[in-house]
Amino acid sequence: MLNGSITALVTPFRNGEVDEKAFQDFIEWQIENGTHGLVPCGTTGESATLSDAEHKRVVALCVEAAAGKVPVIAGAGSNETRVAIEYSRHAKELGADAALVVSPYYNKPSQEGLFQHFKAISDAVDIPVVVYNIPGRSVVDINNDTMARIAALPNVIGCKDATGDISRVTTINDLCGDDFIQLSGDDPTALGHSIHGGKGAISVGSNIAPAEYAAFHNACLSGDYEAARLLHVKLDRLHKDLFLDPSPAPAKYGLSLLGKMTTDVRLPITPCRADTETAVESAMKRAGLSW
Repeated sequence: MLNGSITALVTPFRNGEVDEKAFQDFIEWQIENGTHGLVPCGTTGESATLSDAEHKRVVALCVEAAAGKVPVIAGAGSNETRVAIEYSRHAKELGADAALVVSPYYNKPSQEGLFQHFKAISDAVDIPVVVYNIPGRSVVDINNDTMARIAALPNVIGCKDATGDISRVTTINDLCGDDFIQLSGDDPTALGHSIHGGKGAISVGSNIAPAEYAAFHNACLSGDYEAARLLHVKLDRLHKDLFLDPSPAPAKYGLSLLGKMTTDVRLPITPCRADTETAVESAMKRAGLSW
């Protein structure tokens, strides 16, 4: 089952290319520190600026480094249904445990178009699919009724919700059933999402503090919400300050302090401003990190 602290992995670059060694070393560090699952080639992994060959290589590197120790949910989304099918098929061939498929962006499809997009993927590839609903980036929201239709597809097992609307958790549970895995896509709302019945989060902050985020989600999963609340407070600034500049620049800056990778990002993302760097350092210290 997919649950807990699932890291939306950054993709390290060096001199304009994917830093393969840094990436696999980073994955091993994540697993050693208790991360429950890994997402390569999501938004935080700068998937929008990876070439087709790079996208496939990054997923392959992740599956190899994870070595079956934790689930790999491979980013497989595209606003072109045929491309999403190809990425999902490639993830299946590599041995990824699931595919994370974002709602199509830019096209602004109807609710019927959204359903048909996910139906085409489910029909074409026998891999568990996690639906990623993020209207802030894709413009179109997958409404609850459409999510229920999508959830009934044979290969769809859950959703990543980045709407920030906690009230959806209960509604979607009512419509889709207890077996439909609901994951938060927003660290700041992960505590409330869990209380309402969510099973974890696909997290940006866990890139920086994997052990701390794993402890937070372990507390949530065990129902110890007082311990979870205290950890949430400790991590609160990290939740938020990693987005003071466009992601993943702040996360990469923090990871550079920890010696995990360079700060390199790809245009149109630019490196952090100085005041963001200061804020990230402060948030890391509040979370109990040192370097």
